[in-house]
Amino acid sequence: MKKTILVTLSAFGFALFSLMQQAPAQPVAAGTKLISAGDIYTVQQASGAPTVALGGTVMPYKEVTLAAQTPGRVKFIAGIEGDSFKSEELLVAIDDTELLAKRSAAAAQYSSAQSQLRNAGVQYSRELWSPKSNQGPGGMGLPNLFDQMFNGKMEDFMGDRDRDAERAADLFASSTQIEQARNSLMQASAEIQAIDAKLRDARSQAPFDGVIMKKFVEVGDTVQPGQPLLMYADVTYLQIEVDVPSQLSKGLNRGMMLDAEMDIDGRVIPTRVAQIYPMADTQRHTVKVKFDLPQGFSSPGMYVKVRVPDFQAPSRASPVIPKSAVRYNGSLPGAYVINETGEPQLRLIRVGEDLGSGYISVLSGLQPGERILLNPNSAITSGWASSGAPKQ
Repeated sequence: MKKTILVTLSAFGFALFSLMQQAPAQPVAAGTKLISAGDIYTVQQASGAPTVALGGTVMPYKEVTLAAQTPGRVKFIAGIEGDSFKSEELLVAIDDTELLAKRSAAAAQYSSAQSQLRNAGVQYSRELWSPKSNQGPGGMGLPNLFDQMFNGKMEDFMGDRDRDAERAADLFASSTQIEQARNSLMQASAEIQAIDAKLRDARSQAPFDGVIMKKFVEVGDTVQPGQPLLMYADVTYLQIEVDVPSQLSKGLNRGMMLDAEMDIDGRVIPTRVAQIYPMADTQRHTVKVKFDLPQGFSSPGMYVKVRVPDFQAPSRASPVIPKSAVRYNGSLPGAYVINETGEPQLRLIRVGEDLGSGYISVLSGLQPGERILLNPNSAITSGWASSGAPKQ
């Protein structure tokens, strides 16, 4: 029996709690209308340094311009603007027929140098083991009969001839031929390497994953060294490039978070200071600053406004209200203010900058602490009220 009573009381308490949760908020009387307390917003005050909107351009994080390294005719282009490629893929190729002919000639010279080197080595070995100084006119390394009968006697009378000096000279001559053949081989090899480098320069490959941003040539064009071929960029990560006045750049630090307004749809997105150039422009007296952008909000070349704080200007405190509370009568903005009698009254206001997250600043017409309708519907009508400060 006790368990039954406890269960009944618990069920009753839960039902009462549910009814309390579903009960509407205490309404505020407004003449014959009822305004829910959840539709009323108390004007807040935001203080801080004023900001200056500076225009910038969205740029890729990495961008390169591929230029011709060798003269010739363009024979291949991988794609058009917007096509994506992986790293090391071929983008542009220049006709290399002349370079291939030069490489064949250099390869022939290399083969000849190898033959000369082998021949010089054989001659040196023969001189080492069968010196010419010991050979007679008939060769074969046997002493000549005339040399034995006459020169031998004269050598005994005048002294031995310097056979070692002759042998050393012959060996030196043979070794010189080896060095010359080796140098010719190295020269031919260097020529082949130089031609191979030019062949690589005739083929422009993608330095990283990216897309073609712009083409400067077409297939069949004749190019010279230094002439641009393609503009290639990595659009995975984007940045805003802004020329910030020198006096404003002093208040920026790397990693600082600021707001940026997209020109295409007016969205406000967060940006981060990525790089501040160390030197200012001597003509315009501005410092180039790059801001990191979140992915998926913009494309290269778009115009963006970045709100840069001006810490040198005097700080001001402005009321802040939700955007949904602003109503326009033609081009005049206004807000429904709850007066002393609890009735909504439309008051003319002057709006300021968009603060993001659905809020906007008010330059005049409202004071912090006043109550306004958060999202007034079309059924609420009222005449315009004075934009002056309310009575205290």
